[in-house]
Amino acid sequence: MSDQKTETGLTAGGAVLARLKAVGVDYIFANSGTDFPPIIEGLAEASAKDIPLPEALIMPHENAAMGMAYGYYLATGRAQAVMAHTNVGLANCAIGAINAATEHVPMLLFSGRTPVMEQGRLGARTVPIGWGQEMRDQTALVREAVKWDYELKFPEQVPDMVDRAYAIANSQPKGPVYMSLPREVLCETCPQEGIDARSRMEPVRIAPHPETLQQAAEMLARAKCPVIIAQRGAGSADGFAALSQLANDWGIPVVQYWAIQLALATTDPMFGGMDPAVYLKDADIVVVLDCLAPWSPDIHALPEDCKMIQIGPDPLYTRFPARHFAADVSLAGETADVIMALAEALNPLLEGVRDACQARFEKIAAQNRVLRQKALDLAEDGAQMPMSKAYVSRCLSQVIVGKKATVFSELGCPLEPMDLKNFQAWYQEPHSGGLGWSFPAAMGFALADRKRLVIATMGDGSYMFANPTACHQIAEALRLPVLILVLNNNEWGAVRQSVTGMYPDGYAARANQMPLTSLTPSPDFTKVAAASRAWSAKVEHPAELTATLKRAIAHIEETGTHALVEIAIAP
Repeated sequence: MSDQKTETGLTAGGAVLARLKAVGVDYIFANSGTDFPPIIEGLAEASAKDIPLPEALIMPHENAAMGMAYGYYLATGRAQAVMAHTNVGLANCAIGAINAATEHVPMLLFSGRTPVMEQGRLGARTVPIGWGQEMRDQTALVREAVKWDYELKFPEQVPDMVDRAYAIANSQPKGPVYMSLPREVLCETCPQEGIDARSRMEPVRIAPHPETLQQAAEMLARAKCPVIIAQRGAGSADGFAALSQLANDWGIPVVQYWAIQLALATTDPMFGGMDPAVYLKDADIVVVLDCLAPWSPDIHALPEDCKMIQIGPDPLYTRFPARHFAADVSLAGETADVIMALAEALNPLLEGVRDACQARFEKIAAQNRVLRQKALDLAEDGAQMPMSKAYVSRCLSQVIVGKKATVFSELGCPLEPMDLKNFQAWYQEPHSGGLGWSFPAAMGFALADRKRLVIATMGDGSYMFANPTACHQIAEALRLPVLILVLNNNEWGAVRQSVTGMYPDGYAARANQMPLTSLTPSPDFTKVAAASRAWSAKVEHPAELTATLKRAIAHIEETGTHALVEIAIAP
């Protein structure tokens, strides 16, 4: 095959980019390497030929690329592309792929593949790393975290394979997909005709069977002590509104245990806090709304005759080998669609039990007011030196009242003390625990909506995991209006809590300094931010926190650039 392009052809590297635009990708978050010449040439070639392309953004680290693709999806519902450099770049993408897989976030992950040929073909190896980066099975680095993988074999495959990748990533349950791109193939010519045509491979949508939906509605209508446990939100703004209406009409508490996204306003009368134990002990039916682990069987006990309705894109979470939560009824589909369908099925059944539901509503609302007040009191009790996370969370909540704001928390500001009322108000780190997520995810969200105040809150360990020098460089280069709050307790707080939870009276708990948890001496994080010209401040006294947060927000609103506040908190 000739290495020369024709007037009707397009370098395969350029064809990949053009096809991504055609299927709906807005951005390519890229960390380039020596396998990228045909990609970079393709960018220039397609631009010269006026072929529409996604915007390619330079990512100094792959963790930031994966996090930004994740955050952009949360803001828009559209899957984006990440391109990395051979095996070493893909290895850096692995944590992001695990996070995306766990939380059903679609993205298209690409990496170069070390050239097969040592000579005699355009794209063959030209530098020693062409040998050093070759692997027997490069895809193994991410295979368990992706829904589908493939290695591009021929340039003419580009349109079909990109279409297939996009459709599979966006089919339920959604998730990341991966394709490796050998340099020699990218250097060859792909037919240009039809490269911008509409894809004929649509993602798969699923919905629960009508009989199963009716069965669930009748079970829920008969229940005396129902409870809903939600972790991954309500799916959409419509789903968010429908869940609130359903919970209030039927008097059902909604507990957001280890929540990843907000499913119900924290000010809603049916917000049942974060601890499922309060309502599980008496429950006769539990609606598990897209929860990987709706409770901890080693901690929480349920009545033996309690029934379970599991709802979500994959109610049984089939990716995970061990997950033995009962599913008397399983309703599979887009979370928002299932909520709205269940609400519709319940509506005709409400009239006969309306008085009982109203009485239950009043009882649950009164109990939730007590739970809510305890959370707020606990936050106020944290107004001392060093501050508690709950106090920081409450102060942040107060300064963003009335603003279009979204809070990301990675072991940062907890949900419960905050007044959060809308669908996109709050996100927590993935249950897979791949650290370094909050900062880049917030940047991806801000990239999609620059008029929104986006706040990334995290612990000091999570901030260091985010490769903050790379993230600050991106925030400055793209002028992203993000507020970063680093809650610094000089240790791995989550590790400490895990140890004291298992060994409350053990040697480690009694030690003056618990082994393997300290992060002292702490760097001065404000100087890390200042290196990229971010506005920065440090707060140790609780009386200074609110005013400092207001100044940081004012800076962001006035300049459109990012700011960091480092906050000293209690261990």
